[in-house]
Amino acid sequence: MSKQNFGLVSNAKEQLVKRFLARRDSQPEAAANSLRSTPKFAQVSEKFCRFYKFSGYEKIALPQAAARKLGIENPFFKVHEGVADAMTSIGGKPYINFSSYNYLGLSGDPRVNQAAKDAIDRYGTSASASRLVAGERPIQRELEETIAGLYEVDDCVVFVSGHATNVTTIATLFGPKDLIVHDSLIHNSVFEGIKLSGATRRAFNHNNPESLERILTEIRGNFERTLIVIEGLYSMDGDFAPLAALAQVAARHDALMLVDESQATGVFGPGGRGLVGNLANRDQIITLHTCGKALGAEGALLCGPAVMRDYLVNRARGFVFSTAPSPLMAAVVRAALRLCADGDDLRAQLAAKVARAGQWLAPLGAQGLGAPIMPLVLGGDVRTMQVAARVQAAGFDVRGIRPPTVPEGTSRLRIVISRNVAEADIAGLAAALKEAL
Repeated sequence: MSKQNFGLVSNAKEQLVKRFLARRDSQPEAAANSLRSTPKFAQVSEKFCRFYKFSGYEKIALPQAAARKLGIENPFFKVHEGVADAMTSIGGKPYINFSSYNYLGLSGDPRVNQAAKDAIDRYGTSASASRLVAGERPIQRELEETIAGLYEVDDCVVFVSGHATNVTTIATLFGPKDLIVHDSLIHNSVFEGIKLSGATRRAFNHNNPESLERILTEIRGNFERTLIVIEGLYSMDGDFAPLAALAQVAARHDALMLVDESQATGVFGPGGRGLVGNLANRDQIITLHTCGKALGAEGALLCGPAVMRDYLVNRARGFVFSTAPSPLMAAVVRAALRLCADGDDLRAQLAAKVARAGQWLAPLGAQGLGAPIMPLVLGGDVRTMQVAARVQAAGFDVRGIRPPTVPEGTSRLRIVISRNVAEADIAGLAAALKEAL
């Protein structure tokens, strides 16, 4: 650029600056604002920035509003004022309890309570950090070794909850090149784990080995690892998986198995070890045992090969980044496991109550298949909740279960039998149900 042209540009800039300064001096606020860059945001719909407008919440709020209009009290989040055993107290009123998983009555058992008190005196109430970071208490590893011995497996790892165990185990062990095939009625925790894993998902017809066989025959060869996920005893239907037949299918297709024994732990099998028993290919099977049901505690136990444990305690996010289950709960689980190991009499008493309940409740439509879970499928959501409210008003704590926990059109009352419930109370429930229906 020539000197002459440069001078013209400089003069032009100088004139612009002078005009700006003159406007600033005459309108100081406007001038100050002109120096700021004021972004212009698009108008955001209220449904994207208000919690009460979230579509998921609306799906909850609408049924709640309909229930209030029909005079149906919210049957959920009832506050139990004491131990949830055969009898419970809700709002100061006594109820006979048919909604608790305290199958053997171990929650509240004096021997289990004493184990908890002793552990508090020695270890306090919290592990205070993850085991990987802050180290372990002796009782935590002792619990895992005790479980491995009782369940006749290589090793065990203890997690904070059953849901978290399924989620983190599946997400850690499997990935996008793998296939996970599950029973169509599998627990939500399995779906969440599969999502995180990125694996391909397929469902086979409930308790149908032939359906599983067809899926694996068609697509097993397209993947690296394959996992089959089932429950030993299904929590909403009270029916048992054909474990031996499903395990044979898994062996033929070089597939691994995860069996969720949450509902069977403590209740079925030698020593209450569950339903898997002595299946032939145990080295390809891992089992989940929750502690919050028959064991009367909390947390979960994952049993399997030693290499599985070694991998999970170093890589599973739900283990590495979670505060460990407390020494208190480790002591409770150990005490409960000892009682279960020698608890054939407890299981026999429960089985007798289940058989008696089947005699009284089956004529009303309850599906009694030898398990302490007896669903009475009523179909419609509103009718189910109305019947549950009537039974509750008669002094029996029975809960209605509706979608999405169960498939659409299969809302039900889920009746849970425990060892300590009296036979006369089971008969009373049958009479109340008959009237309510």
